[in-house]
Amino acid sequence: MTETEKRLWLYLKNEQLGVKFRRQHSIGNYIADFYSPSIKLVIELDGSQHFTPEGLEYDKIRENFMKSLEIKTLRFNNNDVLTNIEGVLEDIRKELNIGQSGINII
Repeated sequence: MTETEKRLWLYLKNEQLGVKFRRQHSIGNYIADFYSPSIKLVIELDGSQHFTPEGLEYDKIRENFMKSLEIKTLRFNNNDVLTNIEGVLEDIRKELNIGQSGINII
């Protein structure tokens, strides 16, 4: 597990955000960094290799595959997790429709 994955996992494990996430979950031929099957949400952490033409094309194909299964993908840059974990968590909470207190804000 990378340092950024470890850092985000601290917040995703044990249903701390109200839903269960799995680490390194296989979906088809792909491995999701984090996956919540109950809400069909993948969270991916991207390093610099994802910003090459090949990496961008691979991510596009992968995301289209997830969409075909009605799975939404949230992507974050590793640097965002390291320098702005609260912003990353806020974006995840928005997707989950919960506030910082963990109370649903639907």
